[in-house]
Amino acid sequence: MQGTVMQTIADDSRRFLRGNDGFFIVCRRLRDVGRLRNQEDTEMHHARPQPHTPTIFALGWSLCLAVLTPAATTDAAIATFEDLKLPRESYWNGADGSGGFASGGVRFKNTYVAGWEYWEGFAYSNITDTQTGGLEGQYNAIPGSGQGRSATYGVGYVGWLEPTTMTLSRPQTLQGLYVTNDNFTYYAILNSSGPAQKFGRDSGDVPDWLKLTVIGKDAAGDTTGKVDFYLADFRFADNSQDYVVNSWRFVDLTSLGEVKTLQFTVDSSDTGEFGINTPGYFCIDTVVPEPATALLLGLGTLVAIRRRRPHRPGSGEQSW
Repeated sequence: MQGTVMQTIADDSRRFLRGNDGFFIVCRRLRDVGRLRNQEDTEMHHARPQPHTPTIFALGWSLCLAVLTPAATTDAAIATFEDLKLPRESYWNGADGSGGFASGGVRFKNTYVAGWEYWEGFAYSNITDTQTGGLEGQYNAIPGSGQGRSATYGVGYVGWLEPTTMTLSRPQTLQGLYVTNDNFTYYAILNSSGPAQKFGRDSGDVPDWLKLTVIGKDAAGDTTGKVDFYLADFRFADNSQDYVVNSWRFVDLTSLGEVKTLQFTVDSSDTGEFGINTPGYFCIDTVVPEPATALLLGLGTLVAIRRRRPHRPGSGEQSW
């Protein structure tokens, strides 16, 4: 039962994503698991817990209130991009010269050069079209929506002028975030586009790859670690295992420790005189802070305590 409980909550903690909605999903799961556990205890021991005995149901709700509520309401809460307003099927790319935008407790840097109509860093979008390729598809997430079927998501482009960065309101450990490809990159990998070559080439045997690297930096600007994630990988001996990411994937960032800033870089096997030929875009959504992990740790202790059987009169067992 303990393994099942922990896996259930681990799965749900990944879905603790969008403020109070996610909070209640996790807490409802705690309620259901708690009731099941108490029912099993009653059937096994043929006796009700003593009135003063804490149940997993009561403790689970307390744990939710203590751990998840602050995470859903403070400036360190999840960045979901849903607080950024756009007309339908549109995007923001920094043309207003503001230099960036904020979602939740995260600031996303943007650089825009008006004379060139060029941008890099971060933009955001709610475009749902998944068929348009080329530069026109640079603001389109290939899944057709944000993570969890949300409306709005971020678009990152690693250019040449400034590092592509997001900055937290305060240093903290992040559980992770979600990423995927945009249309431009996705179709360039599958079909080629301009200087970008089709991955695997005609034979399918060329071991191409596209890698997103997330670099953690502390408040002093020192690097705390790096996490690599492959947006496409054609290095497998069996070509049927080659892939291009076309759904939202979770990237675990806990190994970076406490960070103030995340910097993003993109690298590819397809390079030329001026750097990588593959379009250097990616999409991002749902930045998850560490308190979701605290729920798992707290629940582990809770389950261990609850495994102690309630007192049965005359059994000689210790009541608690």
